[in-house]
Amino acid sequence: MSYLKDNPLEKRLWWLMFYRVVIVTLLLCITTFVRIKETEPSLQAALTPVYFIIALTYLFSFAYFFISKIIKNIRLNIYIQSISDLLLITGLVYVTGGIESIYSVFYPLVIIYSVLFLAGRGGLISASLSSIFYGLLLDLEYYGIIQPIYQLGYNYNSSEGYVFSRIFIHIVSFYIIALLASFAARREKMARDLLAEKESAFDQLDLLHRSIIESVDTGILTFDLKEIIKYFNRGAEEITGFVRSQIINKKINDIFPHLSSMLNKEDQWKIGSRFEVVDLGKILGCSVSNLVDGNKEKIGNILIFQDLTVIKEMEGQIEKNKRLAFVGEMAASLAHEIRNPLASISGPIQMLSKNISLDETDKKLMQIILRGKDRLEGFVKDFLLLARPKQSERKNINVEVIIDDLLESLCFSPEWCKDIEVIKNLCTQTGIYGNEAEIRQVIWNLILNAVQAMPEGGRLKIKTTDRKKYLEIRISDTGHGIEEKSQDRLFEPFYTTKKNGTGLGLAIVNRIVESHMGKISIESKPGKGTDCIVLLPRQEASDGEDSRC
Repeated sequence: MSYLKDNPLEKRLWWLMFYRVVIVTLLLCITTFVRIKETEPSLQAALTPVYFIIALTYLFSFAYFFISKIIKNIRLNIYIQSISDLLLITGLVYVTGGIESIYSVFYPLVIIYSVLFLAGRGGLISASLSSIFYGLLLDLEYYGIIQPIYQLGYNYNSSEGYVFSRIFIHIVSFYIIALLASFAARREKMARDLLAEKESAFDQLDLLHRSIIESVDTGILTFDLKEIIKYFNRGAEEITGFVRSQIINKKINDIFPHLSSMLNKEDQWKIGSRFEVVDLGKILGCSVSNLVDGNKEKIGNILIFQDLTVIKEMEGQIEKNKRLAFVGEMAASLAHEIRNPLASISGPIQMLSKNISLDETDKKLMQIILRGKDRLEGFVKDFLLLARPKQSERKNINVEVIIDDLLESLCFSPEWCKDIEVIKNLCTQTGIYGNEAEIRQVIWNLILNAVQAMPEGGRLKIKTTDRKKYLEIRISDTGHGIEEKSQDRLFEPFYTTKKNGTGLGLAIVNRIVESHMGKISIESKPGKGTDCIVLLPRQEASDGEDSRC
């Protein structure tokens, strides 16, 4: 049957052929049983035509199988089978006693399945044919044209009224059965259509529900009372990085150990309230609700979670900007208060150093004062740059030229060590959009930090990589590295790990990179070195476009 299409009528057609074989097999068993029990040879011989009708039915059933493969029209197949069945039933009635035969009860079976396949019209046609075949058989028998096979030479004693009443009752019953079957079939079709409509509406509602659940960016996870995960939506896949097939039917403790531990501490959260937990290297904002069945019985829990990592980073950035804003408010007045005394000190000292003769000790003391003054002026300048950065003029610049200039100047820096090996690996496209002086300051500060981390020598590597819309600048050293506890605070103002550092260098670098809509990160392992990665945009961002990495 594999060649059949998935069609309900075709399935019914095959069931019809199957039940026909079942009924004729049952008839065969009954006939065989009667033949065995009957002792008179004349009656045994009278059963031979019944076997012939049964054999024809088997033959036609096999023929229907091949006809259905050739003729794909189901209605035509049903008409062929119903007419053949009516002829076989008429023959069976004839060979089993004619007007006295009990097998006329098989006519309604054909009428009923005709209604099921061909609706009311098919039932009326079968009822009409049944009436014609049965009435014609009884009329031919009444007028002596034919007589029952099993009883040759008998005297026909059925009256005209009896024959007419038999025909009339059967005809009426045939049409009543056809009408009742048609009514039942219509009701069944209406119920089936209504069910199909409800199923379609349910499927659409289920599809809408799944579309909504799968479209939200929030993670939705359900687990039963044994903490076995039963549902995992697309948002949860994107947040966690897990595939749904890896999660379903696994215990939540095996996938989210920290979250599971938090869920077991019910004293720290309530149903419906929000709480935060760090799991899978992310900060997750979670909410748990009860999952209930139709009887309002709890069968599990629904966990809704969001990735708050970026939001927390933004909150930290906002908090840092607040601190910087406060510093900016102090910067203007503080700069005046510091610069004025510096100017009053610087002028007289320079005049004294020119107009009076000093011995070597006094000259050294004078130079110490001047260096302190220059350092204090540099500190005030950096402080103002960090607190109140001015809008700089930007254009297309070549980072390779800046790097080459800075490497040439590096050899004259007091921080330089001759045992440092410089490795330069630059890509072909090193153009970006920015302020040349500020980008030069960024690269210089990072290179200088790398050199200061290798006082006894090492390897300084400068590498650029094309990231399509961005240029990646990676400055690596093999110095002493940075402790893990200090890495999160590297860009904070006034935080430094150097003895003579001000803590403003990396803070200024970070401010410049951010003002260029770029991003900076530092990767370091104590004792193995540090990598500083800077991403800078290649061109100016258009209006409304966020160029952040």
